[in-house]
Amino acid sequence: MKNAIASLLVAVLAASLLGGCGGTASSTAKSSADADKASSAAGSETQLKGEISFWHSFTQGARMEAVQKAADEFMEENPGVKIKIETYSWGDFNTKWNAGLTTADLPDMSTAQGSGELIEMLNADVLTSLDDVADKIGRGRFSANALSDMSKKGSVYGLPYYSHAQVMWYRSDLLESAGLKLPRTWDEFYDAAVALTKDGQYGAAFSCSPNDLLSTRYLNYYVRSAGGSLLKDDLSADLTSKEAIDGIKFWLKVYRNCSPAETINYTVNDHATLFYQGKTAFDFNSGFMISGVQNNTPEIAKYVRCAALPRMKESDPVYSAEASHIPLVVWKSSKHPEICKAFIEYLYRKENYIDFIHSVPVGMLPSLNDIAADPVYLDNETLKEYSDCIDVIQTAVEEGHAIGFEHGPCAQAGFLSSQGVIEEMFQDIITNGTDVEAAAAAAEKRLNDIFDTMIE
Repeated sequence: MKNAIASLLVAVLAASLLGGCGGTASSTAKSSADADKASSAAGSETQLKGEISFWHSFTQGARMEAVQKAADEFMEENPGVKIKIETYSWGDFNTKWNAGLTTADLPDMSTAQGSGELIEMLNADVLTSLDDVADKIGRGRFSANALSDMSKKGSVYGLPYYSHAQVMWYRSDLLESAGLKLPRTWDEFYDAAVALTKDGQYGAAFSCSPNDLLSTRYLNYYVRSAGGSLLKDDLSADLTSKEAIDGIKFWLKVYRNCSPAETINYTVNDHATLFYQGKTAFDFNSGFMISGVQNNTPEIAKYVRCAALPRMKESDPVYSAEASHIPLVVWKSSKHPEICKAFIEYLYRKENYIDFIHSVPVGMLPSLNDIAADPVYLDNETLKEYSDCIDVIQTAVEEGHAIGFEHGPCAQAGFLSSQGVIEEMFQDIITNGTDVEAAAAAAEKRLNDIFDTMIE
């Protein structure tokens, strides 16, 4: 745990210097207390009155309950306020708000599936600036990279509620029993996954539901590790580069030789459940894997560990292909932005924030630097047990960006992962035997047509 605490403290000091908030952990702790006091004072200055809707995608019980608890307590403190919470899966949420642009059925505030979806929202011009809320909470408490990814023309439109990143998860007991070493390259990963596919056990899974982004995510891992990108410098789609074609062929090989056939229609949750239940030896995901395993097959939890994403060659530098900061946003259509902003401040109060982050420890890493080093936050058995995993994930968070954001925040990155085009491409190849190069060219054209139509 010492390594995790040390790395977190370094992040706090760096963020403090960048934000001009002083150079000690105690000064950021003071800023946390000051922000809580400011939030409390702000709530008492003006009597809030009205009803707001809050759409979020925290469908798991513990964090859903943490958000509901905070809403209930906020309403108790502000009896003139009613907060109506609706939950949607990430895929359903994207569909619903896009439909709401036509039907005017939109929330007052919501989450978004990372910076990419937030940029989609900005492209649709539906968000309200949160500069005032960022200032009240304290900009220096957030990662400068995260705020930058959620900004447009110098204004902040989303505040990161929690952070996580994609890493490789594995079962140490299965590797040991098979006499296999931890894979560091994609070839080593594939060979190990094939070796562990036997007797009802699968080495890995590859999933292609167009209602989710898994195929895009997995292809992005491979392409980024080869030094490429799914977007060209001019922000057009690039699925026909050598790196992309090689990546498509690689994941098709994994699907055919290591994965259950039914994963062709699996979403993120379906896919992750395979690892939760001990049916796959490897998976790629964030720290949410730990709570999933603990809740499904606790007897194997001690064997679950993570490592950096595989590389092309072992001598290649460790990289981060995808880091996510899940934002809170306020919609322009809201009749009560003042209530939304006050509630957001309330969610970031120390006690409320730690309760929320602790609802899925390791799965959700704090986006507030001072909370990440706070003894109350760190005093958690799961965080202590998986401190080595936190180190791996935290490094990936600090070094990574959203898919496509290697070119900077852009709407193309959001549409790249939200439209199901790459997923449908893989399904077409698997089901119909379509030539890889032809399918990639067709999918690339579809994405570019979407970019041309949807992006102003």
